[in-house]
Amino acid sequence: MVRIALLGFGEAGQAFTAGWKELPQSPAEGLAIYDVKIDNPSERENLQRACARLEVFCASDVAQALSGRGAIFSLVTADRALEAAQNAASAMETGSYYFDCNSCAPSTKARAAEVLSARGARYVDVAVMAPVHPARHRTLLLIAGSHAQEALVLLTELGMNARIAGSEPGQASTIKMLRSVMIKGLEALTAECVLAARRAGVEDAVLSSLQASDPGIDWIKRSAYNLERMMVHGTRRAAEMQEVARTLRDLGLPDRMTAAAADWQRQIATLSLKAEEEPLGARADRILGELS
Repeated sequence: MVRIALLGFGEAGQAFTAGWKELPQSPAEGLAIYDVKIDNPSERENLQRACARLEVFCASDVAQALSGRGAIFSLVTADRALEAAQNAASAMETGSYYFDCNSCAPSTKARAAEVLSARGARYVDVAVMAPVHPARHRTLLLIAGSHAQEALVLLTELGMNARIAGSEPGQASTIKMLRSVMIKGLEALTAECVLAARRAGVEDAVLSSLQASDPGIDWIKRSAYNLERMMVHGTRRAAEMQEVARTLRDLGLPDRMTAAAADWQRQIATLSLKAEEEPLGARADRILGELS
């Protein structure tokens, strides 16, 4: 079984690892991770605790994590993805796979592919197409690049659920980026609509009207969920939406909706509110209390 390293050990990395550990021949055996949080005293303890819980080796630097590894999964924030690829290039062994799972513009993926391919790595553009819970390592992945066919074989051996989107780096991420215009954009619209309605005291009427117009969506449940995703993952989502904006500009289209969505994602995240089990109104009130 190929030896694995993860760059970044947040929600996705921990979900993949937890899923792998339950397989009969666990690919998580001997898994190594490197996360920049190891260099931050305020975040180091939580990182080390997560590594201990999942029984993975927490490396002190990129070179230590990548030594002897045949498959590297990059799971950092979108704004650090190219930097992660550049740092990995000098440490990777020739012929190793680099699965770039970050939510980046196709042009960013193409630059990363160029850097890594020049060092003999087998670069694979990966788009993670759904939240990693509850499916964990079985979450749908789209992959692209010149090594996609053989990468599909490896990912299948790792128990993962991957489909080929194309033979050029960026073809998988294009699908993810344009999907995010809608998904993350709707989250931002939810914040703007629901928070304003709550402050005006008309949220019940607004949500009832939305429910009548589109009964296929549970608007109260979906609105609470959208706000929770922004509270917990807004920083990462804002970075992703900046890459979505880049994708739109590269296509010669305006990015005004996406840019505004990125601002909302970032603003909600910077409030540093923990998501709690609570009704939509209480969640909105906590956010409004910090926005005031």
